[in-house]
Amino acid sequence: MDRSTVTPVEILHRWQAGDRPIASDFHHLALWELADDVRSSSRASLTRAFGITPDNAADVVRCKTDLFFSILDELHTFPLKSTVFLETLWNLWLPLAMQLSTTKQTLNRPLIQGILGGQGTGKTTLCQVLRLILGKLGYSTVNLSLDDLYKTYADRQQLQKADPRLIWRGPPGTHDIDLGIAVLDNLRGSQTRELAAVDNPKSDAIKPDIIKNIEIPRFDKSAYGGAGDRSQPEIISGADIVLFEGWFVGVNPVVDAKLNEFLAGAPFPISTEGDCRFARDMNAKLHDYLPLWNRLDRLMVLYPQDYRISQVWRNQAEQEMMAAGKSGMSEAEINRFVEYFWKALHPELFIKSMVEKGDRVDLVIEILGDRTVGKICRRST
Repeated sequence: MDRSTVTPVEILHRWQAGDRPIASDFHHLALWELADDVRSSSRASLTRAFGITPDNAADVVRCKTDLFFSILDELHTFPLKSTVFLETLWNLWLPLAMQLSTTKQTLNRPLIQGILGGQGTGKTTLCQVLRLILGKLGYSTVNLSLDDLYKTYADRQQLQKADPRLIWRGPPGTHDIDLGIAVLDNLRGSQTRELAAVDNPKSDAIKPDIIKNIEIPRFDKSAYGGAGDRSQPEIISGADIVLFEGWFVGVNPVVDAKLNEFLAGAPFPISTEGDCRFARDMNAKLHDYLPLWNRLDRLMVLYPQDYRISQVWRNQAEQEMMAAGKSGMSEAEINRFVEYFWKALHPELFIKSMVEKGDRVDLVIEILGDRTVGKICRRST
């Protein structure tokens, strides 16, 4: 049987149904790992993205297979139930977890992985799945959202009085950057102290009992009628890998000339001089975030094929909430909400330029209109 008559998903379905791997399974899967000409929903550029070569393809398949069976009994807990679930697992989630594991092994401290993605791109799902898989590889993982770093409700009320344009939380300037830096520095230092204590067990300067717990901030979006406020922090003793996600995590300011040229084209929904001033002010605020981004070891981008699809996704989510008896925004309210963030940091300028230039971006994962995964590309080394 040649590879044209069998697909990885068919093999995975058989395994999921209870079949055990046979030699031909490994042969076909190794061929597919190297098949650049194959184009399913998450295959393009896969070999380059995850460093798969003819020399290591067999080992990659063996490792992915072992991981697959280690989580087989927990697949029902995964948050994604789409028809391409197994394909996404095999082509993205498993090799990405393996890549993070390899990178972590080169450090003597926790790995800080940044995840940039707009509304509906799957940041939360990705973090949940990676956390489970990395646990099977022996790593403790903590998720941190840019949302967790919002300023308190009281502080944001004062902020809105000073700048009435900040009608919603989320844009640059509404976060406690110093808090984020402190959290990441505490996480980066936690394992370093532990390793130092192991390497120098008789050292009086470094003792395991002085390793302190770390507070991970959490944000309750339901507080104050949906305005949101800090909730009780999560207390941990450290983590091997930190997944730090958010809608503009890692986004750098652009030079004024480039911004002005972009604004001159009146990109939707930026249409007034006031909109242009807001865009310029938000761009300037990004400079404050650079010390936070400097704590990232890696940055991946979940990149929609068309940024405007996030508006459709948000409407779908609200409709599902209302169908379940929960309150939600109208379509007009959702459109204003989404467009507000496009006015602050327009994806066509900030995100697209990062993806195309590969500026500090390690991995780009294309998200198609049906929320499945498209191209997976490695941008920098």
